[in-house]
This record gives sequence, structure tokens and C-alpha cells, in this order.
Amino acid sequence: MTEKSEYTDDYDDKTLYLPGPTEVRDDVIEAMAEPMFGHRTERMTDLYTTIVEDTKEFLDTEQDVIILTASGTEFWESTTLNLVEDSMLVPTSGAFSERQANVAERLGKDVDRVEYDWGEAVKPEDIHDALESGDYDAVGVVMNETSTGVRNPVEEIGDVLGDYPDTYFVVDAISCLGGDYIDIEAHNIDCIFTSTQKAFAMPPGLAVCTVSDEAYERELSKDSASWYGGFQRCLDYYDRKGQTHSTPAIPVMLAYRKQMKHMLDEGHEERDQRHRDMAEYARDWAREHFDLFAEEGYESQTVTCVENTRGIDVAETVEAVSEEYDMVFSSGYGDLSEGSFRIGHMGEHDVESIETLTDAIEDVAGL
Repeated sequence: MTEKSEYTDDYDDKTLYLPGPTEVRDDVIEAMAEPMFGHRTERMTDLYTTIVEDTKEFLDTEQDVIILTASGTEFWESTTLNLVEDSMLVPTSGAFSERQANVAERLGKDVDRVEYDWGEAVKPEDIHDALESGDYDAVGVVMNETSTGVRNPVEEIGDVLGDYPDTYFVVDAISCLGGDYIDIEAHNIDCIFTSTQKAFAMPPGLAVCTVSDEAYERELSKDSASWYGGFQRCLDYYDRKGQTHSTPAIPVMLAYRKQMKHMLDEGHEERDQRHRDMAEYARDWAREHFDLFAEEGYESQTVTCVENTRGIDVAETVEAVSEEYDMVFSSGYGDLSEGSFRIGHMGEHDVESIETLTDAIEDVAGL
């Protein structure tokens, strides 16, 4: 049995280069310290309508937006419950796409997988072939496979889905939305969702999902749907009250408001370019000293998975960089824990700050 380990206030501050959570601006953290107020007040309506409409503006979408107190995992469950009656197609190429398939199975859905080796990207032609031979209520794709550093071509996959209007397209963009631009409407995406602690550079605690008109109507036609993450329940309450149907994490929403203003000031395309620059630097560094785990041409824009071709002790290097430089990056995921390591370059980082980390890794690993 796990024993209590008392939380104290004397921990060293570490700069985060994880695939999430990531660094948060001081004024965003400070925004959470406002006095508490009721979630059924006019002040709450002002707050929630602000963050919803600002999010729509930032993402440049006409789709409805739901912001709930939850992790992104909530929208794995709710999009499946709301859109899938019987069967779902999920291409699996890493830990999180496999988890998305597992969630759907645990919810009682028939799941067909298009399976790839870890490090490979999903191919649109394979999705086309699967749709030609099967009948699916939805296709679920992880846009950014955090475990492998692969960025799947969801735009091309969405273009394929345009020929199958009765099959809904659900995109898990948890580790990239806000740092990797995507035109939601242009690529037939019915729902795309994320968590705030990743490329949005906010504290953990909120999940964000867009909902197409077609997805909303689909839920209305079903006999059952998610209660907490139901499209009708969330969106109808927003239309009536401008609030969430259940008590939200108000302090985190105050932080969201502050950070989204920063994101709007920067601009989505400019934010996208900054992330491209960081990714290009991280890849060049990885190729110089190690190699990339992701399939060439499908590398993530927000997290680089470095293949440990030099056989360094990854766990020891991660610990030493943390202790000596107060910087935290991540070992590989699961079975890749020593075969790779991951650098998160998302949120408020820039090329200069990523270079500071790689210099520390070079020093500790003797590169």
C-alpha cells in the first residue's frame, strides 16, 4: 500500500521541457489567485463566454467549443459515446492511439485497428482502404503521438473522410493544438480536442473540444450519450446561460482567460511558426548527436523523440540535468524508456530556451 509522502513548500523550481505539463507565465499563474465567486453569477458568464469565444477566434473556427474541468481523456470517452453507435476505426501507432482504441472498447464499441509499428505514421491510403471495406460510425486519430514524436497527417486523412459523410472524424490533438496550426473545417474534422497543460501553456485541469453541427445532430439522434461531456447538455446550457452545466474549476478558467489573450496577441500562425522553428532546431540537434525515432517526414512540431543511438543512460541523464541545471525533460515512453528520450518544445518556449536545454544535455552526457 502506498504511504503518505507529505507535500512541503521547499522544492526546487524546475524549467519544464516535458511533453506536458509545460511552462506557464507568471501572470497566468497569478490570475488563479483572484477571490472566489459563484459559478452561477454574471461574473461567471462573463468569464466563460470570454474563454469560449476567444478560443473560437484563436482556432479560427465556426464550430462550437466546449471547455470542461477535465483532462483530455474526457473527450476520448464523450466523443465515442456521443458519436459511435456500434463501430469505430482507430489507427494505432503508439501508446496514446492504442489507449484511444482501448477506451472505445471499454465503452462497448467494436473497434477495428489499422496497426503500425511505433515510430511510423498513419497513412491516408490505409484509412481509405479500411473505409472501403468496412462500415464505421467514426474514425479516431491521434494527431500528435506523444510517445513516439510522430505527427500524423490528419489533414490528408480528413480529406479522405470527405468522401464518407456518414462517418465522423474525431482528432485527439492533446499534445499539439495551439502549437501546430490546423484548419478544422477545411479537413472535415467533426471534433478536435486538447488539454490546457500542453501547447496552450496553461495549468492542468481543463479540456477543450470543438463540435461540428453534424456531430451535434448525430448525438441528438442517438438513444444514449455522455452525461458530463454530452454535446447537447454542454452546448444547450451555454446557449441558455453562457456557463457550464456543472461546477467548473474557476481559478483555472481565470488562468485560461489570461493566457488566451496572450495567444491571441501572438496570433495562431505566428505561434505555429515559433513552434516550427523550435522543432527544426530540436531535430537538427538530434540528428547531429543521435537520431530521430519518428518516421522521416512525419516528425512532431511540439515534441521531439530522440532515438538513443549512442546508448547513453537516459534515466541517469534526465536526473543529472534536473539536479545540475534545474531543467526537466522526459525519458522515452514505456518500452522506449532507455531507447529514446523526449524534448517538449511547446507553449511559451523558443529556440533559445530549447538550446539552453540541449547544451545541458550535451554537458551531462559528454557529447
